[in-house]
Amino acid sequence: MEFTMKIRSEMTREELRVRLRRIEGQVRGVQKMLDDDRDCREIVQQLNAIRAAVQNATGHFVQSHARECLLAEVDGPTRAALVEDILALVTQNPSAS
Repeated sequence: MEFTMKIRSEMTREELRVRLRRIEGQVRGVQKMLDDDRDCREIVQQLNAIRAAVQNATGHFVQSHARECLLAEVDGPTRAALVEDILALVTQNPSAS
């Protein structure tokens, strides 16, 4: 069962925006490193930092999603379905796509 859930908290939205802007800056930095013909090890290090930042943003977002959705007033069966939905999101393998 799939639910359409929206971010209710403006604070959660803004925290995610800040994280995404930071990641966007990191990506632009790597593009500049490529243009400047920087050492491959430095580029890989920055790509790893970007991956970690995306994982952290995802974790923060999923935690907020769980709090906002599961702590909302929902009945038992709906709550159980939401738990399954969140677990499916968390366990998706991004490298499989």
